[in-house]
Amino acid sequence: MKLSIIIPAYNEEDTIANLLKIISKVDFRIPFEIIVVDDGSTDKTYDSIFKSKSQFKNIKMISYKKNRGKGYALRKGIKNSKGDIIIFQDADLEYNPKQIPKLIEPIVNGECDVVYGSRFIGKPKNISFLYMFGNKILTLFTNILFNSSLTDMETCYKAIRKDILKGISLGEDRFGIEPEITAKLLKRGITIKELPIKYFARARRKGKKIKLIDGVKSFKTLLKVKFL
Repeated sequence: MKLSIIIPAYNEEDTIANLLKIISKVDFRIPFEIIVVDDGSTDKTYDSIFKSKSQFKNIKMISYKKNRGKGYALRKGIKNSKGDIIIFQDADLEYNPKQIPKLIEPIVNGECDVVYGSRFIGKPKNISFLYMFGNKILTLFTNILFNSSLTDMETCYKAIRKDILKGISLGEDRFGIEPEITAKLLKRGITIKELPIKYFARARRKGKKIKLIDGVKSFKTLLKVKFL
């Protein structure tokens, strides 16, 4: 089996080079590729990715000039991936990629098709009360709609067999991609296994991009998937 790590990046010049360095040294126990999607960055993110691409093997770069959003970037990455397993990785180092091997292990071993890394059965640090509360409300709403028992619907760390992911149609361009994926997996009756992860949230002043309005849009996405 082969792993595709898809990294959407928008104005992440401070962290992207270090992230790629860390990933390149992780033992995933299976062949892997790194697909970095520069989502129209206006800083030096592109230059950092390009330099890393020449330093480390297995890095594929996708870039376009206009910022389109996380969902659009992930869909571009999925389309250009070659792996049997896909996992998403944020570029800001809130999630440590050294945790990926344990997340993909149940899929590699044939135990399940989807694994989520849960921040809330793990050890979240530096996370604000409002951000945690919003995430838990969204997850509760998801569980009510789809009769599930998730603890962290919005987690970045979603490891999914590619044949499963290709079987669902994704259309969200921005942060709505997170609830869209979860809702469409649950609607198809696919079991999502959760494993605890460590998570260190960054502050908005350091570049955190998700906003309150994105939470509101997530509710709308969940309802749309459920009833349309």
